[in-house]
Amino acid sequence: MYAVFQTGGKQFRAEPGGRLRIPTLEAEPGESVTFDYVLIAGDGDEKVQIGTPVVDGASVKAEVIRHGRGDKVIVFKRKRRKTYRKKQGHRQNFTEIRVDEVALG
Repeated sequence: MYAVFQTGGKQFRAEPGGRLRIPTLEAEPGESVTFDYVLIAGDGDEKVQIGTPVVDGASVKAEVIRHGRGDKVIVFKRKRRKTYRKKQGHRQNFTEIRVDEVALG
């Protein structure tokens, strides 16, 4: 079974037992979270439900494992012949979850 759900403006494919890094949630490690905005749900290749825009009754239940920060991304800006250079780094915050259950609608 799998589901495609949306959180933080991004879409993720979830399967039971899988781990995902999603945008930061306001939940403590060890807490359970439920995602109800499921776009696609299926159990293999035979039965696939596509929502308009969401699948009724489908949800993804997961447990928060930890919070962290991703790898550093370098942002470098430059304008030729103007002696303008700007180097900046960025690290995106994330929440790592473990998918426990995918419930179909």
